[in-house]
Amino acid sequence: MRNEKPQNPLERLIFELKRLPGIGEKTATRLSYFILRQPDSFAFDISEALRDAREKLHSCVQCCTFSEAPICQICSNPQRTDEIICVVEEPSDILAFEKARQFNGKYHVLHGAISPLDGVDEGKLKIKQLQDRIKEGKVKEVILATNPTVEGDTTALYIARLIKFNDTKVSRIAHGIPVGAEIEYLDGATLGKALQNRVSL
Repeated sequence: MRNEKPQNPLERLIFELKRLPGIGEKTATRLSYFILRQPDSFAFDISEALRDAREKLHSCVQCCTFSEAPICQICSNPQRTDEIICVVEEPSDILAFEKARQFNGKYHVLHGAISPLDGVDEGKLKIKQLQDRIKEGKVKEVILATNPTVEGDTTALYIARLIKFNDTKVSRIAHGIPVGAEIEYLDGATLGKALQNRVSL
């Protein structure tokens, strides 16, 4: 079978690394040889860090990002307003927005975007959890900060239609962000401007 795991230790390492996003055959091979050239402690430290993260990090019960505590630091911060929620695709997007220092609300992580070609529909995203937060009545505005891609735009429009029946304002970050760009790789100034120039949906 083509997807059967190799028995050879080197081939198995390459095979497993290729499962990571953005890692192809050549990169996986280069990484494998790099790891093998390092002291034993290097591989053991990586293995321990992976196991530690899997055991200790869980989904925040409010925003669905990864957190050691049941409620993450941002959600539990009393200095941040509950009235504005910024909806992002991935936990890494939160870090990007936090670097911009332009947002004092809270976040909600979808863990992806609607993409029928990849088998991802709305049921696989954390959309119901977002609806539950809005139903609590504290939220006055939802900023849809999904990536400016076809999948991101589709997801934003779907969520906008779902929550528009409430009195909650729905806005989309400005498209000063380059089309096709990934939020986690943008600089703070660009993200700050996008937040300031958000538009209603």
